[in-house]
Amino acid sequence: MTEPVAPSLAQPPLIEAAGIHTHYGASHVLHGIDFSIRAGETVALMGRNGMGKSTLIRSMLGLVRPSAGRVMVKGHDMTRAAPHLIARAGVAYVPEGRGIFPNLTVRENLIMAARAGASGQRDWTFDRVMASFPRLAERLSHGGGQLSGGEQQMLTIGRALMTNPDLLILDEATEGLAPLISREIWRIVGTIRQSGIATVLVDKNFAALSTIADRVQILVKGQTVFAASAAQLRAQPEVREAYLGV
Repeated sequence: MTEPVAPSLAQPPLIEAAGIHTHYGASHVLHGIDFSIRAGETVALMGRNGMGKSTLIRSMLGLVRPSAGRVMVKGHDMTRAAPHLIARAGVAYVPEGRGIFPNLTVRENLIMAARAGASGQRDWTFDRVMASFPRLAERLSHGGGQLSGGEQQMLTIGRALMTNPDLLILDEATEGLAPLISREIWRIVGTIRQSGIATVLVDKNFAALSTIADRVQILVKGQTVFAASAAQLRAQPEVREAYLGV
């Protein structure tokens, strides 16, 4: 098995949030969050529902504007950049809820996203996605709306890979999926990790995340309460019980 690419310390983080505060109206959701991920890393973002995980992601991607703090992408200040500019910089996003185009076929959903990465790389071709997602290969002519929830999640991940990203962010990677499909998603995530793409994972499956992630960051009420290696979290059951209930 190919080993995952080691994080590079010579280059700036692929994405870095510093002191992020985010409000939804009068509601103060994030309270000075710091977050970063480097090339080749896999980072798990954990916490119970409503603790700010998705808001942090959306704040870093320009989908929600932080009220304070800074977002850097590959060393460039993109705090107020439009989402499409952050995507062009090599960041792909698989949102909670998937966001496929139900009236397009599987093939069309994939082909429409195909492009070279920020450095011109074309490692993830249509053929490679088909090899990695055999269930999709059997359903190329099906409309996106005809797929099961698990197949839609595979399609969304495959579509993100067609942009040849340097960083892939998966929000609620296996939420609501049957165990068999969840295992298939985690297999695919492992393949992505081994290919060298950095990955931010949001999910409730502690066992899977702690096995695949290099680092873990736990949020509670919009603040970081734990940030360390996955091995350190596995060794601290009292932390898992207090903040994750596992």
